[in-house]
Amino acid sequence: MSEEKPHLSDSLIHRLQQTLTTCSQLIEAGHFSDSDRLVTELADFLTPIAVSVVEESSNLDLEITSFQILTEIHSFITSPSRNQQVIDALSFELPKLVCKFASASKRCSEIAQLIVEHLVSMCSPREMLSILCEALSSPTEMFRVPCYFSPLIGGLAKVIILIKRRQFEQVKAAVPVILGVLKSMSLEADEEDKDTEDIFHKAIAIADSIQAVCEGLEQNDKRKLCALLGMFVLQVMALVSIAMGHNISSVLPIMAHLSQFLPICGLSYEGLITGLDVDKFTTICGDDNMACFSHVKHGGSLAVIWGYKSNETCTDFEAVKNELQKNQTKRWQAIGMLKHVFSSVDLSWELKVHALDFLLCVMDGCTHQEIQNDAMDYSTYVPTLYASLQAIEMVIIYAPNAVLRKKSFDAMMKVLADVPSSLRFDILTALIQNSQSSSMIAILLDCIRREMHEEYSSCISLNSQCLSFWSARVVELVELVLKPPNGGPPSLPEYSDAVLSALNLYRFVVIRESTGKTNYTGVLSKDMLQKAYNEWLLPLRTLATGVMAANQQDHDQLALDTMCALNPIELVLYRCIELVEDNLKHA
Repeated sequence: MSEEKPHLSDSLIHRLQQTLTTCSQLIEAGHFSDSDRLVTELADFLTPIAVSVVEESSNLDLEITSFQILTEIHSFITSPSRNQQVIDALSFELPKLVCKFASASKRCSEIAQLIVEHLVSMCSPREMLSILCEALSSPTEMFRVPCYFSPLIGGLAKVIILIKRRQFEQVKAAVPVILGVLKSMSLEADEEDKDTEDIFHKAIAIADSIQAVCEGLEQNDKRKLCALLGMFVLQVMALVSIAMGHNISSVLPIMAHLSQFLPICGLSYEGLITGLDVDKFTTICGDDNMACFSHVKHGGSLAVIWGYKSNETCTDFEAVKNELQKNQTKRWQAIGMLKHVFSSVDLSWELKVHALDFLLCVMDGCTHQEIQNDAMDYSTYVPTLYASLQAIEMVIIYAPNAVLRKKSFDAMMKVLADVPSSLRFDILTALIQNSQSSSMIAILLDCIRREMHEEYSSCISLNSQCLSFWSARVVELVELVLKPPNGGPPSLPEYSDAVLSALNLYRFVVIRESTGKTNYTGVLSKDMLQKAYNEWLLPLRTLATGVMAANQQDHDQLALDTMCALNPIELVLYRCIELVEDNLKHA
């Protein structure tokens, strides 16, 4: 200490000591208004130094200065002769003041933690709960860093255990503040940020404290606080995954610790992946607290995915997997929960790969039956299945590599195969109508064409009632692409993939209906043939010919790509025109 002392000017250390001593004297004399003014001046005096610490993080002299300031404050408040009223008065400002210096170094963070913990041990727990929550909520942008928040959250973990009355209400008031900080830190986290990892370890300490309080409560309060703890843990699981999901080796130990709380709270992997446990706990905690639990469904899914990733719980997961494979209702509920992972822009691609692996593991072992269960109202699950497929669709579109695109496409096909064909067409139609991606529309139209082929082959010899896909609605989908609702032919070459797929679907339907001497879709009626000829095909031929002509003289890459995209369209388009002309002759 003697070697570092010269780095702190005599005037500065003298002023700090004098301010603290004077403040103590004023409080002991009962001059509280003067002491409050002096405490404010102390904060105004030290805050510019803390600002410099943040702005010049590599400045060794400022680190030494910070350590000296924190050491001086710690020595002052821990003095055996210090009056309790002095500690109480300083407790309103010191927590947020000392935490501003915590980012200077690890040792500064540690001594800031000691100061906060000492205040917690000396002052009213209920007062300190409010003070620490206010300190968590109040920093300026400059101090919104994990090092500032970490000692405060650590202090709250100590406070929660000390509260003896109305524990549920007190914890319920603190949890949104803590989770708000964790959420902002997770969204701003840098890779390999140890400070962010430390703040999540402090969050685990909060969970440990809540669990300890639960054990001493009566049944009703215990049930409510256990539910709150479960929701807190699930939200933290989601935020850890957002902040550190790219670093599997660092996340697994944190997740393993958090997972230990799940059975204590009455949460099971089956209840989490189906969402039933999350819904139950949401009801217990009440709607007024749901804003801070915005990611609990993500957390429920991720708890299962991280457990699946770990080898420690393989027995549990075998039972969960078997239940999902044999129970379609629970399987669809699980698909609905996984959509929160697939649709999140904040979660890493690695986590989405693990989610897909889990989904494929479940779907690969289940049997798909077209015989519907009369006791089950399938239509109630259509919105969930549609939203889940939309989420998987986003993975297909934005996946960073072909392997992930293939895996997500396989998952989509398996989920679709699990849906009765009577609903499958409705879902595919909705996906097409609400997609802005030409390539995705093309994929979905190809799915419909394959479904029609398989359905026609298996059902036509039996009866036409089982032909869910063979209706006029399939022609409406072709029209949606070839004659968009906003008028005119589709934009080329931007929508080349969708246009080619729509033409192939139209050609397939016309050929199959004409050769089979059927007209399930109405595609061979004279009015529909004329409409397709005059409103879809001829305008498209005019557009394609014009675009081709405009690009034939250019030899840049864009022109070559345009020609390559339009060549197959022209081939299929002319074949469709021929088919329509032939059928019009016999209409």
